[in-house]
Amino acid sequence: MPYVNVNDGINFLSKLTFRRVWNAAKVYSSFYISRIIKRPVQWGLPISISFEPTTSCNLRCPECPSGLRQFTRPTGMLKKDFFTETIDDIYKEITYLIFYFQGEPYLNRDFLEMVKYASAKGLYTATSTNAHYLTDEVAKKTVESGLDRLIISIDGTTQQVYQQYRRGGNLEKVIQGARNIVKWKKELKSKKPFVFFQFLVVKPNEHQIEDIKLLAKEVGVDEVRFKTAQVYDYENDPNQLVPTNEKFSRYKKNKDGKNVAKNKLANHCWKLWQANVITFDGAVVPCCFDKDATHKLGDLKNESFKSIWQNTAYKKFRKELMGGRKNIDICANCSEGVSVWKD
Repeated sequence: MPYVNVNDGINFLSKLTFRRVWNAAKVYSSFYISRIIKRPVQWGLPISISFEPTTSCNLRCPECPSGLRQFTRPTGMLKKDFFTETIDDIYKEITYLIFYFQGEPYLNRDFLEMVKYASAKGLYTATSTNAHYLTDEVAKKTVESGLDRLIISIDGTTQQVYQQYRRGGNLEKVIQGARNIVKWKKELKSKKPFVFFQFLVVKPNEHQIEDIKLLAKEVGVDEVRFKTAQVYDYENDPNQLVPTNEKFSRYKKNKDGKNVAKNKLANHCWKLWQANVITFDGAVVPCCFDKDATHKLGDLKNESFKSIWQNTAYKKFRKELMGGRKNIDICANCSEGVSVWKD
C-alpha cells in the first residue's frame, strides 16, 4: 500500500463515495475468499486503473523498453475521446487513476486535459514523470488540472550520476521542473498535487541516498521515496545496476555469490483483483509488468471494460496464476510485495 501523507490522505478519502467503498469491499472479500478456497472468485471492478498516455519517451534508460526502443507493440498517443468514453463507463466504481505505464506522459499534448476530465469525475489522479517538460507554464497548468499526485523520477543528485541511468536526461531541468510545481502550488494556494521525488536505487547512485533527502528539502517537495529497481538479467547484471545495499534491492546474493530474487512467489496476486493497465490503443493487460502487452486480456475497441474484466481470458489468467505463478513469464521477476521506502 502507498505511504500516506496527512493532506494527501485526506484528499484521497474525499474521493470515496458509497459506491466506490462498496466496490472496494467486494474486491477485497473476493480476493481473500479466492485465497482460502484456492480458486479465483472476482467481484466488483478494479479499485485502481493505469491508463497509458503514450509509449514515447525522451530518455534512454537501460532497463526500460520505451527508453531502449525495444517495443514489439506500436508507439503512439492516447486519444482524448477514447479516454473520456472509457472513463465515463467506469468512473463510478474506480477510485484511483494512474496516468502512466510506459513513456513520458507530458509528451501527450492532451495529457492535462485528460487529467482535468478525470478530476472532474472525482477520481484520485496520479502520474509519474521525468520532469523535463515542467516549464513554468506547464507547471501552472498541472496544478490547475487538479492532479492529486506527481511522482518525479530523479535518480541522482549530480549530472554525472543521474545520467548513468537516466540516459539523455538533464538534471537541472528536472530540479527546475520540481521548483516550478512547488512555486505554482504556493501561488495558487493549492495543496495538490502531492509531490515526491522517487529515487530508483541502483549501484551507481546508492551513495547519494542522503544527498537526495537534502535536495528534496531544499527544493520543497513533499517527500522522498526510494524504489527498488527491476533488473531483467539480475543474475548476470550486465549494466551493473543491482545495489550493494540489499535493503534497497529486490535481490540478494546466494551462497554461490549469484543474485537471486528475495521474494518468494506465492500463487496469488492482489493486483489481479484490484488493478490493471490500459495501453494507449485500448489493450487491457494484467499489470505494469506486461510492458509489451503479451498477455492481452481484451480490447476496448471491441468490447466494454466491464465485460473484459469478467471475460474468459481474465478468468483463465487468474486461474493460471493461482495454479502456478512461477510459470507465467511476467510474474517470474515481479516486485509485488517489495517495499518502497519513504523519508
